[in-house]
Amino acid sequence: MGLFSGQRPDNLGARDGRLAPCASTPNCVSSQADPRDGGHYIAPLVIAGTASAAWSALAEVLRGAQRVHIVAEKPGYLYAEFTSRLMGYVDDVEFLLEDKAALIHVRSASRLGQSDFGVNRKRVEAIRAALGAAPGARPDAK
Repeated sequence: MGLFSGQRPDNLGARDGRLAPCASTPNCVSSQADPRDGGHYIAPLVIAGTASAAWSALAEVLRGAQRVHIVAEKPGYLYAEFTSRLMGYVDDVEFLLEDKAALIHVRSASRLGQSDFGVNRKRVEAIRAALGAAPGARPDAK
């Protein structure tokens, strides 16, 4: 890890079907944030087809991305660290499957700093777009 990697947060993981809430800083997006909070809320990934196919497609998208390390992968939960190319900043990205609702919830947060210049939101939207082209998942219509 680089100089700007920071410490892995201790509040990661799913608890009672929920990912950790975003801090008040504008460097986090979550599909479980209040939808009225436009700075933090982002739509979940909507599953078309089977949940297992969508989950596999998500894992493949992440494995094919650059500077991504999958830290934890278990049924219904995936945690990955994304590292920036130049400065080595690390963002923690979590995915939580809500099978009955046909959704994959997502939380993407920077470890350090206040602003991320929209990087976390852009990352989730890029993953959403990649899943739209993958079997078993489609992007959520806003």
